[in-house]
Amino acid sequence: MNTITKYVVLLTLCFIVSNVNAQEQETDTITNEKISNKITTLQNLKSTIQEEEREFLKKEVEFINQRLDKGEITKAEAEQLKKEVAKKRALNIENRLAIIDNKIELLKRNDADYKDDDNESVSFGVSIGKFTGLTFNSKNKPRKYDKRTTSDFVFAIGFNNAIGEGQKIGDDYTFLSSGFVELGHAWKTRLFENSNAVRLKYGFSFQWNKLTPKNDKYFVQNGNTTTLEIFPSELKESEFRITNLVFPLHFEFGPSKKIEHKDYFRYSTSNHFKVGIGGYAGFNIGTQQKLRFKEDGDRVKEKIRRSYNASPFVYGLSAYVGYGSLGIYAKYDLSPVFKDQTVDQHNLSMGFRFDLD
Repeated sequence: MNTITKYVVLLTLCFIVSNVNAQEQETDTITNEKISNKITTLQNLKSTIQEEEREFLKKEVEFINQRLDKGEITKAEAEQLKKEVAKKRALNIENRLAIIDNKIELLKRNDADYKDDDNESVSFGVSIGKFTGLTFNSKNKPRKYDKRTTSDFVFAIGFNNAIGEGQKIGDDYTFLSSGFVELGHAWKTRLFENSNAVRLKYGFSFQWNKLTPKNDKYFVQNGNTTTLEIFPSELKESEFRITNLVFPLHFEFGPSKKIEHKDYFRYSTSNHFKVGIGGYAGFNIGTQQKLRFKEDGDRVKEKIRRSYNASPFVYGLSAYVGYGSLGIYAKYDLSPVFKDQTVDQHNLSMGFRFDLD
């Protein structure tokens, strides 16, 4: 029995040792493959660096030529600037390639998990086969010399109402409880090459227009007709909301400050007045009525989603006057709230607008 036990223990030890050796060999193989992949990636990066620096040089020469064409610099100054940027890019290539060569030498002398402290514009993480993905720091991208188009978020909020011929604001809908919200994205393009006095502002927005009927009334759709009628019991809440997707277009006027740098310039409208005049067109993407009332002693809350004959295509006029990012905003729907009605009503909104440049 002791002999059998000794053989079993001996065989077990042999098996464990062989497994350990196999795992070590497998680990060594994986480590060597990682090092090889990193070295291959770095060698490929060398050509990418050269192409990148050449592209930067091309952009900088274009900037210099633009300044020369505008008469900002003389031909002799332009030639001198071109020599300077060419020298800078040549030194960049030399230095960056030296960094890559040093990294390769570090990898050859150390294992795959060795990390240094510098922040090179290449990272290792996602690998497919023998290819390792690369990312480049955005700080290496050259600035555009003249950026005529910028973008920002638009947010507006305020009061909403609907009026028809011979009606005043507040006749059918409460003034304080009816409101609107607009949220969108806009682009702004300078129209003149050497002046920022006139800009074209365009984009897309979601508009939520809410109406709160007065005197316990609510909207009733009978076929192609939508009317305001008195609710059978006392209404605690009556809200009607139309959601639109629109595409605004404004001509924006106002002074701005030109900020010039060595290789680019920008116009800033911060701390300046501006006026926008234009309009919008789009589509109705949702209509909902919300009612809260009591029935047989129970509280009832209904949300009814249907067309209510709301105009499917919406369009109107809008304008704003602002200072910096804050403005006073007004919009008026030329399209009626409901299509094919005996009396047309049109949404009118007034409030505040925030252009978050």
